[in-house]
Amino acid sequence: MEKRKTWMSWSSGKDSAWALHQLRLGDDYEVTALFTTTNQEFERVAMHGVRNEVLRKQAAAVGLPLIELPLPFPCTNEDYERIMGEFVSRAQAERVECMAFGDLYLEDVRDYRIKNMEGSGIEPVFPIWGKNTSELADEMLAAGVKTILSVVNPEQVPAELAGQYWNHELIGKLPVGVDPCGENGEFHSCVVDGPMFDRPIPVAIGESVLRDGFMFADIELV
Repeated sequence: MEKRKTWMSWSSGKDSAWALHQLRLGDDYEVTALFTTTNQEFERVAMHGVRNEVLRKQAAAVGLPLIELPLPFPCTNEDYERIMGEFVSRAQAERVECMAFGDLYLEDVRDYRIKNMEGSGIEPVFPIWGKNTSELADEMLAAGVKTILSVVNPEQVPAELAGQYWNHELIGKLPVGVDPCGENGEFHSCVVDGPMFDRPIPVAIGESVLRDGFMFADIELV
């Protein structure tokens, strides 16, 4: 059976990277592009705070074209809906059959993505949905995924963990009740190596800054 043309939502973090890896291991989907929403003012990935130049290196390392969707800052719901609507129309014109997302547990986010796809003829796909996050963390780390905490919520996670590598040692430092993969928004990450990359991304960790209630680590190319 012919693989279905798929575009992958790429957040710059470990979950979308692992979801891409899972799709590539299977026989049903052919991922032909990544797409990412970015903050137009700060030139960084929305939510994750990763520099656009790091994002572009990630896309090059996975060997896929990157579609950047710059969002104004601040971004109203109307702006977001318009930009995403235009993007879905573009995908339809390019005969995209599926859009894949690295969501694991958040039902409201999943439902929102499904709603956005309604009537488009494009099927939303969630390759790692519902996975046990402790087992998933073990799988990712065993496979060689290297990722850095790019932003943490200091009300849930110690602020000094921003800018540190996500590994078993770090997971052991997380407070009781914090998801090991950060699936409740406790932290976001920037993946710099793994089986989905053909080469690692050389980075240095700059200073961390508290902004809008979150601690952001500046991850720079070297």
